[in-house]
Amino acid sequence: MKLAIGLLGYKLGMTQIFMPTGEVIPVTVVQAGPCVVVQRRMKDRDGYNAIQVGFGVIDEKKVNKPLKGHFSAHGVRPVKFLKEFRVDDVDKYESGQEISVDIFSEGEKVKVTGISKGKGFAGAMKRHGFHGGPASHGSGFHRKPASIGMHSYPGRVFKGKRMPGHMGVDKVTVKNVTVVKVDKDNNLILLKGSVPGNNKSLVVISK
Repeated sequence: MKLAIGLLGYKLGMTQIFMPTGEVIPVTVVQAGPCVVVQRRMKDRDGYNAIQVGFGVIDEKKVNKPLKGHFSAHGVRPVKFLKEFRVDDVDKYESGQEISVDIFSEGEKVKVTGISKGKGFAGAMKRHGFHGGPASHGSGFHRKPASIGMHSYPGRVFKGKRMPGHMGVDKVTVKNVTVVKVDKDNNLILLKGSVPGNNKSLVVISK
């Protein structure tokens, strides 16, 4: 599999655009980059080839000493987020190099990763898609998770049992998202359909 670099950005929200054919396409607007190359990982030194990319403006006062030393050692300004991308050829990149949305092209398929919206406490039917019990005839069993008990052995509930609980705020990746439009002047990329996360949340777009 060919490895390639990606971008970090903020999800701004959703809108729709009209294509020349008259088709209306729902799109998610992402302010992607510009990102900066902070560090290069070499296979002979680190065991793998990768590029550490930074994104987001942050006040230097909010950066701790280890990170401040990391940024100064590579001659880059402090950034809010750091992310590594595995690449085949690290020689094409240098510390301090800027990467913008023009690495993507219209019609290209990308992978988008974000943190899903929090939905609070949810029952088993909403959280896991359970069917529940009969809807009528006085069964008394409608939206419950049913029995979770064991026999005398092992006499406990196994870890990972699907039960009611906190829903959302999970790392979610959506594959094969189509790039509809790239606006290099404003560092915007329009992706077809929805992507995980709240508005103004961090998303990672990779090839």
